[in-house]
Amino acid sequence: MDLGKPTAAAKRLALRRALAGRGLVVAPGIYDAFGARLVEQAGFGAVALTGNGVAASLIGRPDVGLVTMTEMVEAAHRVASSVSIPVIADANTGYGNALNVVRTVQEFEAAGVAAIHLEDQVSPKKCGHLPGARPVIPLAEMLGKLEAALAARADPNFLIIGRTDAWAGHGLDEALRRARAFAAVGVDAVFVHLGHDGDPAAVPGAVGAPAVLNMDESGGAAHLTTREIAQLGYRIALYPGTVRYSAAWAISHVLGVLKETGSTVPFRDQMVSFREYNEILGLEAIRDLEARFLRGEGPP
Repeated sequence: MDLGKPTAAAKRLALRRALAGRGLVVAPGIYDAFGARLVEQAGFGAVALTGNGVAASLIGRPDVGLVTMTEMVEAAHRVASSVSIPVIADANTGYGNALNVVRTVQEFEAAGVAAIHLEDQVSPKKCGHLPGARPVIPLAEMLGKLEAALAARADPNFLIIGRTDAWAGHGLDEALRRARAFAAVGVDAVFVHLGHDGDPAAVPGAVGAPAVLNMDESGGAAHLTTREIAQLGYRIALYPGTVRYSAAWAISHVLGVLKETGSTVPFRDQMVSFREYNEILGLEAIRDLEARFLRGEGPP
């Protein structure tokens, strides 16, 4: 509801320019508009909408392919509408074959996000950090889906990121082969999902396109700093778990304190105040709009 916010096209252009620049795009992952506002207010230049987080917040279940395209697009629209920074959204497998991918791209673009990543897992997909290998579709099929995604976008600055989950089940060589093939069909960036023992240094110089690193705290690259990630040659670092893991810790702890002591007083210094909460939500901007536009309400 802020006036003068950047358009979706402007946010896409900003992300494309950032990707073409020399710095690292750091995108903390969130699952709702409240978290997105916190990311923006913390000074980050982009935010990631994580499918895992949406599954947890929306249906209270793990990331095993239960969330639909409609649910993800609705979440993406709410998030993109709430912030002035670009949103990178998880579009999972594209929710079907290449024809489904066409609609997926159109829906996410209409929702106002700046980029999506599409993965080569067999549907229904599962979180790449869950134990075991993730089955992947044939490379030719995935290339068709990526080509469909590129053809479907109306705005050329809407970024398409190709992701492969082949590392765990098929090894480094196959993951890099797929990533290079993704780059060859023209995706804007490639995302090789690393296993817990994957070497992040093996990816950036070997894929022929800007590289994306998944920095989930349970992953094998979790020890790296943003400076080290940039030095390895990555262009985007996604932090999909940071907010939801921290939120789960804080919520469970304060509820434990309330249950044990009958009061939240022992936890009060670890909460934002009501004033700070409303500052996060932009209450003053709402009041400014009320003062500017609300006239003639009430009895005549």
